[in-house]
Amino acid sequence: MFLGRIARITLVLALTAAAAPSPAAAQGKGTAPEKRFNDSHFHLTNYIQEGISVNQFLAIMGDRVERSTLFGIPLQQQWSYRVSGDDAPGYYLDTDAGLYYYSFTDADIAMRYRALPRKYQKRFDPMITGFNPTDMYAADHIKRVLLTFPGVFTGIGEFTIHKEFVSSKVEGDVASLSDEALDRILEFAAETGLVVILHNDVDRPMAAKGADPVFLQQLKELFRRHPKTSIIWAHTGVGRVVHPVENHLAMLESMLSDPAFSHVCFDISWDEVAKYVVATPETTRRTAELLNRYPTRFLFGSDTVAPASAEKYYAVFEMYDPMWALLTPAASEGVRLKNYERLFDEGRRRVRAWEKANAR
Repeated sequence: MFLGRIARITLVLALTAAAAPSPAAAQGKGTAPEKRFNDSHFHLTNYIQEGISVNQFLAIMGDRVERSTLFGIPLQQQWSYRVSGDDAPGYYLDTDAGLYYYSFTDADIAMRYRALPRKYQKRFDPMITGFNPTDMYAADHIKRVLLTFPGVFTGIGEFTIHKEFVSSKVEGDVASLSDEALDRILEFAAETGLVVILHNDVDRPMAAKGADPVFLQQLKELFRRHPKTSIIWAHTGVGRVVHPVENHLAMLESMLSDPAFSHVCFDISWDEVAKYVVATPETTRRTAELLNRYPTRFLFGSDTVAPASAEKYYAVFEMYDPMWALLTPAASEGVRLKNYERLFDEGRRRVRAWEKANAR
């Protein structure tokens, strides 16, 4: 098992050293316009801080993906020899050992980004994730990262408050939607213009049918407290074992139609979300109708984690093929491209202005 881990590390180092992609190596040359997208949710590294290089990702993107967020996983899975011996965990479900916040991920992402030629930097929106949302100093960490790496970051996240199995494994205080530390983070995001990608399951795992989603009201209250913060609710509250609640689309529409949540957008990233959307012709049709009614409020993201191939990376987008076919041209272009450009262009502009005004 230990030799297997050494082999994985060697592979990661080799991938990290890969040269920038040549045009001939790029995926998606001549891609049809309706197959192109910007990726609002992409993890370069995984729960043990291993992954692919940015240059490898560029080769996968080719001309099919013009822009993408860029972030790691803010949590590190502990390898406890007492728990698993030589069997090194590669994922948070591989062991009972805990998770801890890994702040170096922000410097790692910043240095990878800075090493790119300018023409490639323009294609990425790096995000700050290496903070503990229960810590009143978390906002100070985010500020410190911006001032240490000016010109790099566009937003914060994906970071997590309530997530099945993950939340209970994180060492230290349990994250909460009513925590003053979280309010400080979102207040600072409003001040700087940082785009926020927040993961919060709408309900607990395997909740009783018919019951109100346990976290919905607290989440709405959080959103209402921060009307000047640009927020993307990841996965619309769905998790690996947190299924869409009854009347899930109606829940979303009640928020979409409420001016109090006009600053909140929704990403439909992750294959776990896509499988529910395309489960039946009826679920696909109803989802497409919602997106057609609110074409400026949804973003596509892959939520892939260090994909080993283009096939694995594009699989989530292709799962949505039945839905794409039902969208109006305006909704399709918005979800795939324009909504990303609007949110992240404004985030870039405002964060660069804040950095300039607050430069050390």
